[in-house]
Amino acid sequence: MRVVVRIVAVLLALAIATAGALLALEVGWRWLRPDAGPLVVPWPRWRAELSTLTWESTPVRVTALITAVAGLLLLVAALATGRRDVALLDPAPGVTVRTSPRSLARIVGTRVRAQDDVSGATVSASRRKVRVRASSAIEPESALRPRLTGVVGEVLADLPLARTPRVSVVVDSPRDRS
Repeated sequence: MRVVVRIVAVLLALAIATAGALLALEVGWRWLRPDAGPLVVPWPRWRAELSTLTWESTPVRVTALITAVAGLLLLVAALATGRRDVALLDPAPGVTVRTSPRSLARIVGTRVRAQDDVSGATVSASRRKVRVRASSAIEPESALRPRLTGVVGEVLADLPLARTPRVSVVVDSPRDRS
């Protein structure tokens, strides 16, 4: 979701910059040639068309509806991009401790990769779930998976997590493919 908000922010910034550049061009043109017509934007024609509109006109109501919906969508997108920190036990009253899911994944990944017969592992973590995908060229999945599940459980038990996430371990082993 953060990518969507960043893209929307860039697009809005470009639109505002373009509008500012057009305004600067029009003002400069008007200062240099007060008797000439507009340079790029047809302001007099727009002013004449807008003067015929009232608050009850359909284009005004449609524009208001589109603006309200776009504003609500932007608000929902901004609220949905909040950080997904993992809460730790508070060491003292009034002190709140949190860590990022990335840090939790690094801690778990380091311990998983240090295990015998693990050739590689990727770990992703969130507040609710830790996912481990390990690979082994030597040990089959049936033997390695329970061991890695136990290791991940030990790591999570050692951390002062306020809520222990669920653990999902998947092992890729060429020995299981034969």
